[in-house]
Amino acid sequence: MPVRGYDVIVVGSRVAGAATAMLLARRGLRVLAVDRARFPSDTLSTHQIQVPGIARLLRWGLLDRLAATGAPATREVRLDTGFGVVLAGRYPGHEGADALYSPRRTRLDALLVDAAREAGAEVREGFDVDELVRDGDRVVGLRGRQRGGAAVTETASLVVGADGKRSTVAAAVQATAYREQPPRTFACYTYWSGVAMSGGELYQRPGRTVAVFPTDDGLTIAYVAGPAGEFPAFRADVEARYLDTLDDCGDLGARVRAGQRAERFRLTPDLPSTFRMPHGPGWALVGDAGLVLDPITGQGIGNAFRDAELLVDAVAAGLDSGGRLDDELAGYLARRDAAATPMYDLTLELAAFRPPGAVDRELFTALAARPTAVDQFLGVLSGAVPMSRFRSPGNLLGLVGPRALARIAAARLLGGRRRTAPRLLGAPAQR
Repeated sequence: MPVRGYDVIVVGSRVAGAATAMLLARRGLRVLAVDRARFPSDTLSTHQIQVPGIARLLRWGLLDRLAATGAPATREVRLDTGFGVVLAGRYPGHEGADALYSPRRTRLDALLVDAAREAGAEVREGFDVDELVRDGDRVVGLRGRQRGGAAVTETASLVVGADGKRSTVAAAVQATAYREQPPRTFACYTYWSGVAMSGGELYQRPGRTVAVFPTDDGLTIAYVAGPAGEFPAFRADVEARYLDTLDDCGDLGARVRAGQRAERFRLTPDLPSTFRMPHGPGWALVGDAGLVLDPITGQGIGNAFRDAELLVDAVAAGLDSGGRLDDELAGYLARRDAAATPMYDLTLELAAFRPPGAVDRELFTALAARPTAVDQFLGVLSGAVPMSRFRSPGNLLGLVGPRALARIAAARLLGGRRRTAPRLLGAPAQR
């Protein structure tokens, strides 16, 4: 079997893998990226690229290409809390970006694969990985085949698994999982034409979260999340239960029914939340292969972009230093976990569908009265505003004023911190 040498082989060429391959190639490294899929092709997705992810596309010189696909920018969003308070605002600017985009994966993934090739990476589509190749306990390559072709062996200084939450690479190296959470939610979405929209829309209802955003080709994606235990009943009559949920969201149901469903329903209960050890001798993990998060907060694509940058910095430094790759990858682990943990905790709280308490009501009522406060809150949800900065006493005082802050504090003390403290004030995630 022929043997060729690369600096890095990336297994998986969707958002995490293609971004990683592109950035590594831009650093002058010899990169091979493989994927069993051929592009363009679809995959289950929240679609959302939050503002920090858009800032990365801007920095990488790819935002104009994304806009050219027809995916519209969403700058304004409306959050209906379900208890009479509606927050309407704009995403705050972050590193030159001020909008969220919700592209179809058929276009986003193909765009990134093209960018990886342009940077100098070799990308093989329709490639099946059979096994990893080892020298002792160190991964030194892989063995696989172009579909219908002969087996080949490829070697590299590092093999990166970017092949999703059911990662072949992670399974082969027995990557340790930690902070594991079984699925808390299920997800169901489809696309609609002819739906009147003026921005993004979010709805919180008992046992439901709904997200509605414009996507490519004039379509609207409407996403419904519910508790994992309700999945069998929901699946038994998907369309009726989906539309019943939208009917409970103000006039959303009527607007959707006035349009036309463009495609079939996508439905899945396979939504765990897990950190995996993202490196070992000769291997690393990025994207959902290393950190998968319940999609209720729409962070997956942005996380993949962030972690691709963190990993590439570590790999480039490790290969340049001659023998310090493992040390640099340990730094990647620390930086990834520090960056991911606050949103991981918030996501677990939101995925629990805990009913709003007195503190939630006081906080959101106070926020709704101040446009600047709403914008900063939206920045927290997008990942552009650090949670620690938002919930600091000085910042909250400036956002909502002393009287509202006193009411929030009183509600918190009277109700008990764990039971009623809102997620954004630092209630611990249920474990």
